[in-house]
Amino acid sequence: MNIDALLHPQVNDQETLQEFSDSLSDQIVKIELDISKLKHAPTDKLVIADLFRALHTIKGDAGMCKVELAVMITQPIESLLSRLRNGEIKFSDPLAEAILLATDRLELAVLALGKGDSVEQLKLVELVNGLEQLAVVPPLALDAEAGEVIKVVTGFQMSSKLSTTNAASTATARSAEVVIADLRFFRALALQYEARSPLFKGRSERQLHLALETNRLAGSLVDPLQLEAAVYMHDVGMMFLPESVWLSGNKLSDDEKRQLQEHPVYGSGLLERMEGWQEAAAIVSQHHERQDGAGYPNGIKSAVISPGAKLMSIIDTFESVTLKHSQRGHGRSLVRAIAEVNAGNDQFAPEWIIPFNIVIRHMIEE
Repeated sequence: MNIDALLHPQVNDQETLQEFSDSLSDQIVKIELDISKLKHAPTDKLVIADLFRALHTIKGDAGMCKVELAVMITQPIESLLSRLRNGEIKFSDPLAEAILLATDRLELAVLALGKGDSVEQLKLVELVNGLEQLAVVPPLALDAEAGEVIKVVTGFQMSSKLSTTNAASTATARSAEVVIADLRFFRALALQYEARSPLFKGRSERQLHLALETNRLAGSLVDPLQLEAAVYMHDVGMMFLPESVWLSGNKLSDDEKRQLQEHPVYGSGLLERMEGWQEAAAIVSQHHERQDGAGYPNGIKSAVISPGAKLMSIIDTFESVTLKHSQRGHGRSLVRAIAEVNAGNDQFAPEWIIPFNIVIRHMIEE
């Protein structure tokens, strides 16, 4: 391993680096889409082939553009995907998260190089070393080793629910088709909620992106499918209330406030009655609870609130703040919204704030 190339990479041609960066962005979108598909169909050979091709393209472009650190990061991932393509190993959530972490760090490193910034904080040496070990590990040890790579690089321990070989995710042991059908139903309900006001347009997709990306950067502390279900369902309970309570924008009476505070109960109640979505139900039920116990509907404190609910609280507040600014004629200002969220003192769980800030920073840069 050329450690100096990872700690102190040199850029010989900024124009060539920018060409690689543009190509990298295109390929990473394909990789993320393919991995999302594999979470639902882990043995799909066509998707696996597409994933391998996208990674191989990145490595080839890195070689031509002489971005050595990119070659070093992608080489062991290509070896892993070759084993996956040959059927030697199976697709799993820990493997997926390790690959996504690697491509995310590669993208951050290239952005830093373009700005002349240091890449030492990205722990590229530890990343490449871990990926090289992961590329040759026996199949039965793959998930544990992938979790170790994530822990060494990010400092986060993967959820035990994601640390077992389980390509269909821990949402349920049922078939992927049933899980996908449930998610489609949840999304349909969310779109019905969005249709109640033009201000809500695109709300579910915005929140889903923020939630999944923040969760990924934090080391996948929450099952992604449970989190997706919660994003769709967390405000569906509003539709069981009079529209005057949640849609008029008028000042609420005490009785109307009490009604409003019941909306998490309805959404979580639906999830609780469907097989396999108990974690999502807890997220929906608790997403308005607060660290200090001042939230609703049950007034529980931080130690009892689920990790997913703590994340959902940030996502939901961020959406509310951007909506507030747009109603005042300022547009959906990401900068102002993130500033307001970060000024929330002890309202939000600190373990989620840092990765959330990173996701927003990427959005602003893009």
